Amino acid sequence: MSSTVEVEPRADRSGRIETHGTDYVPDAERHGRPRSLFAIWAASNITYLYVVLGGLMVMLGLNLWQAGLVIVAGNLFWIAVGFVAISGPAAGTPSEIITRAMYGVRGNRVYTLILGWVVGVAYEAINLATGSLAGFALVHYFFGAVPLWSKAAIIVGTAVVTFTIAVLGHATIQRLSGGFTWLLFAALVVLGWFVVRHTDFHYATPANDAVHGWALWAVALVGFAIIAACPLSWGTSADFSRYLPAASSPRAVMGWTFLGSFLPSVVLSLLGAFAATAVDMTDPQTSLEGILPSWFYAAFLGMIIVGLITNNVLTAYSTGLALQAAGVPWRRSVTVVFDAAVAVGVTGYALFVTNFLDAISSILTLTVALLGPAMAIYVIDIVRRRNRYDHTALADESPSSPFWYHRGWNWAGIVALVAGAAAATLCIDTTPFTGPVSAALGGADLSAIVGPLVGGVAYGVLSRITAPRAVVRGGTARRAGSGTRAASS
Repeated sequence: MSSTVEVEPRADRSGRIETHGTDYVPDAERHGRPRSLFAIWAASNITYLYVVLGGLMVMLGLNLWQAGLVIVAGNLFWIAVGFVAISGPAAGTPSEIITRAMYGVRGNRVYTLILGWVVGVAYEAINLATGSLAGFALVHYFFGAVPLWSKAAIIVGTAVVTFTIAVLGHATIQRLSGGFTWLLFAALVVLGWFVVRHTDFHYATPANDAVHGWALWAVALVGFAIIAACPLSWGTSADFSRYLPAASSPRAVMGWTFLGSFLPSVVLSLLGAFAATAVDMTDPQTSLEGILPSWFYAAFLGMIIVGLITNNVLTAYSTGLALQAAGVPWRRSVTVVFDAAVAVGVTGYALFVTNFLDAISSILTLTVALLGPAMAIYVIDIVRRRNRYDHTALADESPSSPFWYHRGWNWAGIVALVAGAAAATLCIDTTPFTGPVSAALGGADLSAIVGPLVGGVAYGVLSRITAPRAVVRGGTARRAGSGTRAASS
């Protein structure tokens, strides 16, 4: 621990506000090892949201082994998150700037505003709402009544803790992640013990809720889309790897990011499915009270709050960078505070105006239509450029930038994203909207499969036609689309 502190640069010290935003992190300020990513991602993914989603799989009509297969399959998208993370050390800049290579300088502003900030704030609200519900339950456990003023105080208090850590930035997040991981892991072990003890491993879905044949596949695909939405929302993983030395092993960066995300996501989701065989998970914050001892229940609610805070810290950090990349001329710390105000407002709506579980399902499945193709485009771009990005070219926002493309727009990326999103929308099944393909297939949701496939293939083809490799790390910057390629380093 002490050696980590000693090499922290002045711009990124734990306990102090990080001075870097979307700018390049010089080699002299790089520090850490890829294995540090495990704690960052594990701390943020030991979160009760996955227990909720795991329970939702059983509530949809799946039995335990079917729910387990869906959970594992959907979480395999964390591989893509790990792959995207390797672009951080290579470029030395966050994902929100690297995506200029895919959408152009101007196109990327729109992209980061919509997918980076708007969608990010929606996820912040989901986390904040889930943590606040646990806070409500904790107050009810000790004091009985939970008046409206106390609910508002819990929402604001949770937000203050969350966004304060996000304002302090990368080094503080990294420093706290190890302790949070062990704390949450210990609580997870105890939770798992009591859940498994009460699990009905021979659970059969009630006859009136059971699904068979094609209806079973349709339900499984809806569940797959819901689970997949979580990893697909993390197309910003380079934000947390960009401080690593440029020579860091891509395999290690990818592997530690994947393991830190995949393992807790799967374990917690499975526990949620197990719990759904013993209790009604419609009200997940209070339902587990029936299978947990009184001495642990309060600690369990505290675990929920801490886990949602750690997850939301990463989200808030990235949404702050997204606003900067979209052209908002504020410091990163200011953009994070602005995010906090918006997220608190959305959370109030989710908790006091609409049905929370319906809101979660709808947001997660609807965002897959955009996030899936975006993730695929990012992965294809890394492969196409062999993970070589010129930070000087990425920072250039002028018409002479190699990433200016056509009037600031890279139509290969824009068209591929729109095509992927359109294809996914045709195949989506949510409470507010069902696509025609999904309707024709009896409610089967293929959005998490079709969207990335169409978006990725379209970008791979169009980028070769409209813009050869524009710039590679260590090469000479040349105008994209000029028909020349930068020399490899």
